[in-house]
Amino acid sequence: MDFIGAYSWPNLRYLLQGFWITVQVAGLSILFSFIIGTVLGTVRYARVAFVSRTVAILVDAIRNLPLLLIIFFIGMILPQAGIRIPTFWAAVVGLSIFEGAMISEIVRSGLVSVDKGQIEAARASGLSYMQTLRHVILPLALRRMSPPMVSQFISLIKDTSLAIIISLPELMRNVKILSGSSFSYVIPALVFASLLYFTLNYSLSLVAKRLEARQI
Repeated sequence: MDFIGAYSWPNLRYLLQGFWITVQVAGLSILFSFIIGTVLGTVRYARVAFVSRTVAILVDAIRNLPLLLIIFFIGMILPQAGIRIPTFWAAVVGLSIFEGAMISEIVRSGLVSVDKGQIEAARASGLSYMQTLRHVILPLALRRMSPPMVSQFISLIKDTSLAIIISLPELMRNVKILSGSSFSYVIPALVFASLLYFTLNYSLSLVAKRLEARQI
């Protein structure tokens, strides 16, 4: 193990460049998956004839597929059909679709958990169904679903490493390349990558714990 050589500035900069790509992919995927999950979860909760059923089938299909397969399909198979998506965006799209399906179930569960008495009170005060959903049910549900949603986002950050299959220059790909230059760099590079992942994910874990504490 050569920690000194592995942690030379050029090597650390190379790993940090990969980590920055990981952070960008994770940040955009969290944003898009939250939007997708909220829309799909709300549609399922609203029980709109045919539409809700179609969304349910779509969500179940995506949730039961490996994320690796989805990223591989978007990044490697679609270009064969003439649909070319840059590697960075292929990873974002794959993660957003998969995690959006997972988050939609969290959103739906949160909506279902809202007390019916509060819903009936809102309707009795003259609010329409959509107004009740927007101003009463959704805000209450979002507060309750925050902890599991943050946990899902932590999983998303770790799943960004799967984009290595489409050669996205994220952290783990750079670790692999650096390790390939010298076997003595393998352990130091993995230790450094672990610290970066831990710092990012533990920060989010603290956010989740604070959100849980506020609900007690």
